[in-house]
Amino acid sequence: MEGFVLCITGASGSVYGYRALQELAKSCRVDVIVSEAGRLVMEEELGKGPEDLKREFPQAVFHDERDLTAPVSSGSVLSAYRAVLVMPCSMSTLASVATGVNSNLIHRVCEVALKERIRTVLLVREMPYSRVHIENMLRVTEAGALVVPASPAFYHRPKSLEDMVNFVVGRVFDLIGVPHALYNRWKGGGRG
Repeated sequence: MEGFVLCITGASGSVYGYRALQELAKSCRVDVIVSEAGRLVMEEELGKGPEDLKREFPQAVFHDERDLTAPVSSGSVLSAYRAVLVMPCSMSTLASVATGVNSNLIHRVCEVALKERIRTVLLVREMPYSRVHIENMLRVTEAGALVVPASPAFYHRPKSLEDMVNFVVGRVFDLIGVPHALYNRWKGGGRG
């Protein structure tokens, strides 16, 4: 069974992490880390927190962000995982990853993933970007991470918020090689 680490931080957009968990938990091992700020935002946006996720997804493995001894903090364990997803990724998490500062398990897992060359996706959800944000995005990109803005497309003619969320989650899955049917792909072709 393939493994993924899914981190949910304090940026708005916890629905992206939740939707990714819904899909990945169907057939993959998923280790989940929710930061304290992520918990607060998730409760505000979705009306549920980590304890609700544990009940809904008993097959997932949940880690406390303060547990720097969790198995996924080690390269010898994490190297067996396919990808680390930070959905959504706050700008403070981005800054910690960009500078190698580990003050919680999410930061540590990202650092280990980068050194082990494990696909690392940071789904940023902020607007506008400051120069500091852009410089941090460049640093993590140069270190091997993929910075993905939570920007839905409209060519698939979304009819609902769920369609727009599915597009963003589907694009993340495209980047890590997870098959899905979350959105209709661009068909191309000109007119006339």
